[in-house]
Amino acid sequence: MVVGLATSYATAMALTIRESPVVAVAELIIRITPGPVAERLIRLVGQLDKPLLILGILLFVLAMGAVAGVLARRSVLKPMLVWLVLAALGGTAVLVQPGASVIDILPVLVGFVTWLAVLSALAKPLVTERHHPELESRERRVFLMVAGVFGLAAIGIAGAGRVVGRGRRHVAESRRLLRLDGVTRPPAPANTAIGLPGVAPWQTPNDDFYLIHTAISVPAIEPMDWTLRIHGLVDRELTLTFNDLVSRQLTESWITLNCVSNPVGGDLVGNAWWSGIRIADLLEEVGLDPSADCILQTSEDGWNCATPLSTLTDDRNALLAVAMNGKPLPIEHGFPVRTIVPGLYGYVSATKWVVDFEVTRFSEVAAFWTERGWSEQGPVKIASRIDVPRSGEDVPVGDVNVGGLAWAQHIGIASVEVAVDGGAWQPAELARTPNADTWVQWALTVSLDEGEHELRVRAIDKDGLEQTGVRRDVVPDGATGWHTIEVRATQES
Repeated sequence: MVVGLATSYATAMALTIRESPVVAVAELIIRITPGPVAERLIRLVGQLDKPLLILGILLFVLAMGAVAGVLARRSVLKPMLVWLVLAALGGTAVLVQPGASVIDILPVLVGFVTWLAVLSALAKPLVTERHHPELESRERRVFLMVAGVFGLAAIGIAGAGRVVGRGRRHVAESRRLLRLDGVTRPPAPANTAIGLPGVAPWQTPNDDFYLIHTAISVPAIEPMDWTLRIHGLVDRELTLTFNDLVSRQLTESWITLNCVSNPVGGDLVGNAWWSGIRIADLLEEVGLDPSADCILQTSEDGWNCATPLSTLTDDRNALLAVAMNGKPLPIEHGFPVRTIVPGLYGYVSATKWVVDFEVTRFSEVAAFWTERGWSEQGPVKIASRIDVPRSGEDVPVGDVNVGGLAWAQHIGIASVEVAVDGGAWQPAELARTPNADTWVQWALTVSLDEGEHELRVRAIDKDGLEQTGVRRDVVPDGATGWHTIEVRATQES
């Protein structure tokens, strides 16, 4: 079984197929898992969800290998049924991948043939031993030698596959060498930092930016191979190459992104300098049917979402982004092109590795997360959090500095207030922010007597909407509630 997995993986790498059979099965499981179940699992294991899924699949496959070995003691045909079932599952998962072709099934076939051949080679000395007991010692040594050779071969084959499969590494090199005219890399604007240590940086570095997607193996797309098709309810279809896109007028803006799975006080939120081409300009060029109300965005890996058309055609900087913080997009964040829409949660807007825009109507489409119980439209809810002090921390008696972040994308934050032990709301000082699409840092000093205390924060947006204290789960359209922490004031702190 191990050797078959190795040859299958090596074949996929050699052909630069993104989805090896194990990865394809994992992504199929992700697609068919109901939304509430997926959300509970993500909460339980966090960023380990995909590694644990892959590990679970590998353990299952290895267990099936053990079953095949037991069956092989009594029958030649029964273990073949195990291989056939596994190959059928892997082949099905590969072929249902978006854009799959006949060549994509080759790694599965190679693995299947390897299983049959290796099982026969390993079983032969044991069969000989069974018919000639006098040769038992010699044949068992032969078996162990053959098994050892195949084990080493599996390691070598998998390693060779990594060496031969240079597709992703070539894309990484293409990204490193890519020069995007007009992309700037400015420092964070003056006075956006409140000056309180412990508050998350106003500008989130690329390496620290939260990362959420459903892909097990992220697409590796050469810029020269990327295209975007805009079609559907339009007057004129348009297909753009990467060069077509970056030759257009570039727009750059500070924009905060917030995942719908972010719990109250959570860190699935980040702020960056995004560079790209305004989607509104492209949609004006193709001409929109008046009956259209959304765009079904599709990623190269098949993930999709339906985005309200109004959010892509108004004055906000909804972008086909090509750069993040002055550099070409990281591969994991959507290189070479992704979508950014201020004011919407990513599950309805932020398509990484985007390759297709279908102008359509909500009534005629079903998208990945909305099929799993999430709301059709996902405007970002006003939110705030306390970064300093941390919940459970000991603080000194007397004056205590409190600070954090607040956001209400495409509306802006007017004020932030903190309450101590359920008392009156106290206004915080706000740092500056260059536009309504970014978060804002805040801080204030509160006075605490000795003992346990509860601190809670709320924000008010520029439309006068107060952040609600009603606690709601992230499903179906984002969490609500005041972020609340507990601290202990002591003389020794």
